[in-house]
Amino acid sequence: MGRSALQLHQEGVELANRGELRSAQRVLTRASALTDDPDLAARISATLAVTYARTGDLVRAESLCTEVWASPDLRPATRALVAGQMGTIAQLAGRLGDAERWISLAISSVEDPIVRATLLQNRSYIGMQRRDLLRARSDTAEAARLYAAHSAGVDAAEARHDLGYIDLLRGDLVGALTQMTDARPTLAAASRAGAAVSDADRAEVLRDAGLIREAEELLVSAATIFGSIRMKLERARAEYALARSLLSHDPVRASAVAARAARRFRLLSNEAWTMRADALVLRARLAAGQIVSFGRRVPEAGRAPRAADVETLARALESGGLRNDAVALRLSFELWTARHGRSSTYPSATRVPGGASMDVRLLAHEVRAARAQQRGRQSEVRAYARAGLDELFGWQRQFGSLDLQTSVVWHGHGLVGLGLQSAVQSGRPDVVFEWSERARHLSLQVVPLRPPPDPDLAAELAELRMLRADGDGWLSNPRAVELHNSARRRQWASTRSAAVRHRATLEEAQLGLDDSTAVVAYVYSGETLSALIVKRDSAQLVDLGDWGSVRQMMSGLRGDLDMAAVVQRGPLAAVVRRSLDDRLSALSSALVAPVLRAVDDRRLVITAPGVLSGVPWAMLPALHGRVFTLAASASRWLSFARDVPRPGAAAFAAGPRVPRAAEEVSAASGAWRDPVVLDPARIEEVTRAAAAADVLHIAAHGRHSADNPMFSGLELADGTLFGYDIDLIENVPDTIVLSACEVGRSSVRWGEEAVGMTRVWLHAGARCVVAAPVVVADDDACELLAAMHEGLAAGIPPSVALADASARTGIVAPFQVHGAGF
Repeated sequence: MGRSALQLHQEGVELANRGELRSAQRVLTRASALTDDPDLAARISATLAVTYARTGDLVRAESLCTEVWASPDLRPATRALVAGQMGTIAQLAGRLGDAERWISLAISSVEDPIVRATLLQNRSYIGMQRRDLLRARSDTAEAARLYAAHSAGVDAAEARHDLGYIDLLRGDLVGALTQMTDARPTLAAASRAGAAVSDADRAEVLRDAGLIREAEELLVSAATIFGSIRMKLERARAEYALARSLLSHDPVRASAVAARAARRFRLLSNEAWTMRADALVLRARLAAGQIVSFGRRVPEAGRAPRAADVETLARALESGGLRNDAVALRLSFELWTARHGRSSTYPSATRVPGGASMDVRLLAHEVRAARAQQRGRQSEVRAYARAGLDELFGWQRQFGSLDLQTSVVWHGHGLVGLGLQSAVQSGRPDVVFEWSERARHLSLQVVPLRPPPDPDLAAELAELRMLRADGDGWLSNPRAVELHNSARRRQWASTRSAAVRHRATLEEAQLGLDDSTAVVAYVYSGETLSALIVKRDSAQLVDLGDWGSVRQMMSGLRGDLDMAAVVQRGPLAAVVRRSLDDRLSALSSALVAPVLRAVDDRRLVITAPGVLSGVPWAMLPALHGRVFTLAASASRWLSFARDVPRPGAAAFAAGPRVPRAAEEVSAASGAWRDPVVLDPARIEEVTRAAAAADVLHIAAHGRHSADNPMFSGLELADGTLFGYDIDLIENVPDTIVLSACEVGRSSVRWGEEAVGMTRVWLHAGARCVVAAPVVVADDDACELLAAMHEGLAAGIPPSVALADASARTGIVAPFQVHGAGF
């Protein structure tokens, strides 16, 4: 016996919910032919109409639904359902006003709780697009409650996910990630479409958090999946989100991707999304002609938009209730005209509405600063840039996680660049110091409240270690992806801000210096490098010339360093060494020699922008024998410099597959009384020893994870010690020594911020970290660091101990001290 029309309708609804729209259409067409019940026939046709709309056939969808609505004998419940479907089709067409009227009409008369929940959820999407977030949240929360009360598990998970998206629009990244991550397993188990929707929306959270590369990979993957299952609107939306992400760093590609999304929206006859994508195309074309930060100008993608084009589209956006998009478009045009020396077209554009998104509010500050720069009013440039960064900090201080602290800085990228350029142009040491510290201190100003012990996070990290042991493709494992997402969600949610660190002024810095110490703050203003030299009684700004020449010297540096560490004998060794020496000598002459003429034999506190993060300072000839520390900021160094404790307890850990690890920890520990030596070292033993030690030395191979430095790690006997594990250590040692390949490296985020394993330890509370940014020969590490420990055990500060050890052994290696090394 065949299935009934009612059964086929239910099957069709389930297929449509899973995104299997073509299959749903076939089943619903069969169902329609099997019934003469007008109400069931109307429900089948209304569902079928929505599948047509979702696959791009809006004309057919509206015609079918209008025909059903005209039926005279429908019961009120059926008529309410049809009204809801009319609203859904209008929403898919981008007619938000019509959609809201139809859906509200349906909500006012529907009795079925699940249908009511669905309608509330659909109306919330309109609120999200219009940024009516209070109403959107109210509708979604009620939908989630109704679904949960009637055991609709997948629907309830979708509503919780939507609550996360509303948190994203409100700027609550932690809440957004928490809701979406918790909902994902249910959505992913239900269908490929559910997993893709989850990933596409979660990518927007990661994008707003500044984790751009990971976000864009997720969006490309989601768009591909949507295309394969013919979810045309969702595919276009994923491409729109990708273009929005690309806008910040690749506007030419952003223009192409946004144009492709606009074509798809236009084919779907979706007015609202077509306008949003068209606006993004214009913004990308404008941005392509004004990207001058960090040393290069990107060619413009086609002709610049005309003011009339911008205004026509901005007014259409406003008429459709998309005011945030309209403001963003006008502001982008204002920024372009300011960069090109043209007069203002929209003088009132910088008065943004209260509900505007963070990126739009910061763009308004950037426009004000650019206009002031155009007028030559440098003090106003800095005032506007300062106001924007203060607003960013008001949002940033919600977060304690290192991952968030360093990554959300990208939102202030343009403002930092304007402030630094203006500061350098002023030539005033106090102004340059202020902006150098603002750039350095931006991700350091929030003091994290250490999270309580989290056994669930520890268990997830343990399982991830097992999966990582399976090989390099571990993060493509679905279970690894789930654990990775959950670990990040727990770490973001559990680490909160406890206080705000003070940012020092030039005068305060000078008062904190003695006659034997100087601060050297390297400042990158987009096209030039400068060095601000601060001594107790003076401050001097030194122009180091064009950034392009230094960048050329750094090109290939990492390869030379790696080769020199590996090829130490044989006929090629001399050639490799000579190439490296020439490159290091050139860098030393460009970066250090001009500075040393002004500092005599003082110890140096060096602060450097992200573009110099790959420089092996200890190997530069001009710094041989010089005591220095690489401080995250002068303010952070000053907070530690007043109290230098003498270490008492030391712990040593040897990892597997390091030829001289056992010899290294044995030799180094010999300088200490009652050291803890772990060989082979296991993760739990190392974290327990770290909590009781003043100095922790780990001799192990390591790997730097460029995609997520919190998953950089050290290979121990039973797996990888991740950056996330460090947050589980109750008391972090004052001094960390990492004798490991690569973990001294950092990922540069948005020109000024760099994050890696060294920053993880410093963020957790360590005073300083001794590490190398490149591969180190095991022989050199063993001998040099063992000699350094003789000084540490005698109470000599780490930077002094390392310089003395290099002088005594004659070994010049890339080990350097990060943080407060003295």
